[in-house]
Amino acid sequence: MRGRFADQGGLFSYIAPDKRVPANHPLRKVRELVRDVLSDLNRSLGRLYASEGRPSIPPEQLLSALLLQVFYGIRSERQLMEQLDYNLLYRWFVGLSPDDPVWDPTTFTKNRERLQNGDVFTKFMTRLLNHPQVKPLLSDEHFSVDGTLIEAWASQKSFRPKDGSGDDDDGANFHGQKRKNDTHASTSDPDSRLYRKAAGREAKLCYMGHATMENRHGLAVAGRVTHASGTAERRASEIMLKAKSKAAGRRITAGEDKAYDTADHVANLRAIGVTPHVTQNQAVTKTGKTRNSAIDERTTRHPGYGMSQSRLAMVECIFGWGKQHGTMRKTKHRGIARVAADFLLNLIAYNLIRIPKLLAA
Repeated sequence: MRGRFADQGGLFSYIAPDKRVPANHPLRKVRELVRDVLSDLNRSLGRLYASEGRPSIPPEQLLSALLLQVFYGIRSERQLMEQLDYNLLYRWFVGLSPDDPVWDPTTFTKNRERLQNGDVFTKFMTRLLNHPQVKPLLSDEHFSVDGTLIEAWASQKSFRPKDGSGDDDDGANFHGQKRKNDTHASTSDPDSRLYRKAAGREAKLCYMGHATMENRHGLAVAGRVTHASGTAERRASEIMLKAKSKAAGRRITAGEDKAYDTADHVANLRAIGVTPHVTQNQAVTKTGKTRNSAIDERTTRHPGYGMSQSRLAMVECIFGWGKQHGTMRKTKHRGIARVAADFLLNLIAYNLIRIPKLLAA
């Protein structure tokens, strides 16, 4: 018998949003982890707000909504508010009832900056990694470090001379010009830098993101964003690994690719208690000579060196997920502080996606 078509459903619903989400939905375990971490951060979050005045967006719901944006690759906070208005799954994850109004996108952005300025994302990452269920999954001795380019939200036309010359054509015709970061800067995002990933590739306005991964299960344990330059990867690696070595209280190992194979970087790592398991760069130069690697047989003869090299490729999974599913490929933010906060959110989201699978294994 043909069912009767009704263009509108009932006015009232008596089914709770939690009942509409399948019991085996992957966001259930993620939501549980997020709630545990946020409860630990309650005191830190309270310090960011005044004791009087008009109530703002609850930071717990704000951070949960930002994580949803990364999980599903939602391109803007305005679109996030739109989808949060009609998507019951999103409302359930954030903690909104079906009848609760969503926030104005401008208000949401201003409150996000409050969390960013309060270093809440870093604190959330630290508490997540110290969670009783998560901490046993991590290695505190063996790590890998790598960097990736994050394309800036700025066009090539905005990259103009700092002295104000060349404005006749509004920056549209830059062919044949020698443009360098020393003499040029983007008018829309001054923190971005023109950088070429490799010889023969196009130069883009971008930032450089750096991640430290523990080698046991491939979870991200630290992240930084810097200006894009030829030495940024090595300097960021030294800063992150120094903190890990100090926290471990003993010598640690760090796997890195050929870009890190320089004498000064290897010496700096050894000085801070890090054994550099760096891939040897013995490429043939333009003059026909074979490059001398800073890593010799004293390091490569140990079995641990080969194990670190085999784990090194897992760092690319973090960047690959962030660029394919998250918001890491082309940032929608301007300024290094905002880009760094978004990059850290991508690392947190990647860990939250991975952790439930590791706990169930």
